[in-house]
Amino acid sequence: MASHRAVLAVLSAVALAAVACRGGDGAAPQEGKGGIKVDFGVTAEPCPDTGHSDRGCIYLGSISDLTEGPFKTLAVPITESQKAFWKRVNDQGGIGGYDVDVTTHVKDNKYNPQIHNQVYQEMKGKVLALAQTLGSPTTAAILPDLESTQMVSVPASWTSLWGVEEVVLESGANYCIESMNSVDYAVDELGAKSVMAVHLPGDYGDDAAAGAKIAAQKRGVTFTSAVTQTGQDNQGGAIDAVLANKPDVVVLTTGPTDAAVIIGQTAARGFKGKFIGTSPTWNQGLMQSPAAPAIKALYLQSAPWKSWATDSPGHKALREALPSVTPNDGYTAGWVWSYPLKAALQKAAENKDLTRAGVLAAVRELKSVDYEGMLPEGAGNFAGNANDAAFRQTLIYKPDEQAATGVGLVEDFFTGPTAKDFKFEKPCYA
Repeated sequence: MASHRAVLAVLSAVALAAVACRGGDGAAPQEGKGGIKVDFGVTAEPCPDTGHSDRGCIYLGSISDLTEGPFKTLAVPITESQKAFWKRVNDQGGIGGYDVDVTTHVKDNKYNPQIHNQVYQEMKGKVLALAQTLGSPTTAAILPDLESTQMVSVPASWTSLWGVEEVVLESGANYCIESMNSVDYAVDELGAKSVMAVHLPGDYGDDAAAGAKIAAQKRGVTFTSAVTQTGQDNQGGAIDAVLANKPDVVVLTTGPTDAAVIIGQTAARGFKGKFIGTSPTWNQGLMQSPAAPAIKALYLQSAPWKSWATDSPGHKALREALPSVTPNDGYTAGWVWSYPLKAALQKAAENKDLTRAGVLAAVRELKSVDYEGMLPEGAGNFAGNANDAAFRQTLIYKPDEQAATGVGLVEDFFTGPTAKDFKFEKPCYA
């Protein structure tokens, strides 16, 4: 099956010709500062509050889980980190004579796909691209519109669907690869003979469970799975399923609060296997929860990149940009996710085309992205097909009360045998 990226590349000439007339969503391109072609979300007037009156403004939108959804403890830091990232870009000279604004158009999705789509519709005519669209099922709700308007977006999620979607600039390994690597680690390092996936439904949980199943089958270990829903009071079925199946390792793909309930209550009822949480499952607040003793005894955390306190130029820049915050790897994620859009905007400005079509054309030219050491060299290939571009390295952490974000490194960047050999042509859960 040809990748979605490859198909879109074939159609690019037709698509770009159409967009030249309609600006991606009905606006005719105009000439902006420095002879750069612009359409949506780019003004000659300066951004509010940047203090750079000689520059124009590129407006980016953010849609996140800011008040009551299951990922707000990650989403609020993600959003604040991205504001700090783009402030640094502006302080370093902006992009092509423009500053970048990620504060004017920020909306709360409450981790609800309908709300996500509603607030996206409200902002889409006012922004060039999305600096953040949080959640796999929520972003899926606007994906057809992102494609039809050629609006490039940065996901705050890691579903393998993004690997075959041209308009989505993913960073790090997807949930499917992360879970493949977790199962390989469990087999090779923990001696696991049976694996269970406990997960939320939809692109997030289903993708992780699919990766766990693929790896279990490749490694010849028993696999079972159980779907659960968000909410502390909804975990009884998952807890019973873990206790009934008695797996050596559970690949856990939920929100942090749900994870604490599942780990704490299974441990209280005698479960002694290990849990390996997919990256959004963790928040350091779990170390202060009643489940903390069980978490310290039974839990490992997989991750797509290194945590807050890591010694890299990018991590250092992050810490300098947010000197007074309580460390949280939501900040780390927000910072890492921003690099590909920065690279695309820079390339589009060099090409004198900051229209939506121009940014998408710039994305197709990116064979790698400079993550300032936060991801290894070779990450950020948006020019290749889905299989060639897939980043396959993840890490393993464990709870550590002395660590800045509550986890200490166990296994540095690695690719397990399952992910190494797997051919990506479509989303793993499809």
